[in-house]
Amino acid sequence: MNELIKRIEKLEYYQRLMADMIPENGFPFHRLIIRKGLSEKEVMRFFNTCDRLSMKIEKQKAEGFVYNTPLFKEFEAELHASLDVHEVVDSCITQDIYPALMKQLKKSL
Repeated sequence: MNELIKRIEKLEYYQRLMADMIPENGFPFHRLIIRKGLSEKEVMRFFNTCDRLSMKIEKQKAEGFVYNTPLFKEFEAELHASLDVHEVVDSCITQDIYPALMKQLKKSL
């Protein structure tokens, strides 16, 4: 069992090293996920939230709703506790992940 723990610790160390090897302007959201140690399930929850909020923002735009603060607060409340909302929004914009949603959220920062 002790050997297994040592191997896992080594893999985690290598993972951190590889995350540092990603160029700063390359994949900032992926680097953030690795640095914060989020699981695949936690990342999928993030993407599901973004899907839902993207649909919600499109509906609100169609209805002429222009205030983003409630949407921002909802996004922030559902964000994983180890993630900083500013860092997430900026990294997603850079990496072109949910660009329309993130640009709207950026307006509320």
